[in-house]
Amino acid sequence: LLFLLLYTNSTYKAPWTVFSLAWSNRIEQNSQFRLAIGSYIEQYNNTVQILKTKYTLQPNSEYPTMQIYSACEIEHPYPCTKILWSPEGKNNATPGSGAGSTNFGGRDLLATTGDYLRLWSVAEDNEASSSGGTGEDDDDGGIGATTTLTHKREALMINNNRNSEYCSPLTSFDWNECDPSMIVTSSIDTTCTIWDIHTQTVKTQVIAHDKEVFDLAFSRGTDVFASVGADGSVRLFDLRSLEHSTIIYDTPNLEPLLRLEWNKQDPNYLATFKVDSQSTIILDIRVPCQPVTILGGHAGCVNAVAWAPHSSCHICTAADDSHALIWDLSHMSKRPVEDPILAYNAEGEVNNLQWSSSQPDWVSIAFADKLQILRV
Repeated sequence: LLFLLLYTNSTYKAPWTVFSLAWSNRIEQNSQFRLAIGSYIEQYNNTVQILKTKYTLQPNSEYPTMQIYSACEIEHPYPCTKILWSPEGKNNATPGSGAGSTNFGGRDLLATTGDYLRLWSVAEDNEASSSGGTGEDDDDGGIGATTTLTHKREALMINNNRNSEYCSPLTSFDWNECDPSMIVTSSIDTTCTIWDIHTQTVKTQVIAHDKEVFDLAFSRGTDVFASVGADGSVRLFDLRSLEHSTIIYDTPNLEPLLRLEWNKQDPNYLATFKVDSQSTIILDIRVPCQPVTILGGHAGCVNAVAWAPHSSCHICTAADDSHALIWDLSHMSKRPVEDPILAYNAEGEVNNLQWSSSQPDWVSIAFADKLQILRV
């Protein structure tokens, strides 16, 4: 394996095990970052931290180093199964325009799932500044001061299921990039629910699988999403015709499928993996039932997968073997993909990973109580 060369990396140590994480889609000043991480504590009281970065000059150092700090904490019931920032930051912010150019008056909208779907808004303490800046010092060299953030819960989405007095936990969700008013959630009660977050109402709900639904993802566009679950199937849904779904893949022995990622640069391809599996399955929706390739390379169970946001043929996988691997799939239709092109060895079993869409040179991984930012 070739080890990933890091131009810069930084590690943040949380006071608890880190599970969920997400990059903000906003373009921050001075190439700084904003991330959200969620705790995994087996009790009711859990936490979401909003992290920011700053660059500081160390004594006897010619170049500034990146530091990660917690700018805001949100009390959260139960662990977050997933966190996502609004894609409106991606659609409305342009490089060099400043962080205040997004919607919500400079606020950044965040969604979490657990027992319910919750929406939160996050803003700079000094958001009233008409310059649209982030409160960071704008000195040459990008040296930034520590700033704090404020948060406010915007909505608590409750689907009143009349067939049950209990709420069914939500396992995952996805936020539609083309229509940011739409979120789809998955649940252990076999359903997927499409929400209109502007009206805070359910648009529709479908019985998606025969067993629990573990994950889902929108394709590029507004109408199509896919889901995976405990019944071992990958199913496609079209919001224009929800009377039926299309099963594009079943695991040979109906082993549960845990996660699903859709390639937004080439929406013909999906990535998924089975529970307790060391391999990642790449599917071509034009050729159902048969994987186009299977990525090995890990010596432990795969926990996360992320497509490159700027390339249609690169994907990153992470597993219990403490490795994050980057693969080149450009020739997968002609020959098997046997080895990754890059690898990184973390200090522990990697629970999750995310590839930044706003700054695609950076990948974040979570292991134990640490979040680490890696430069590809």
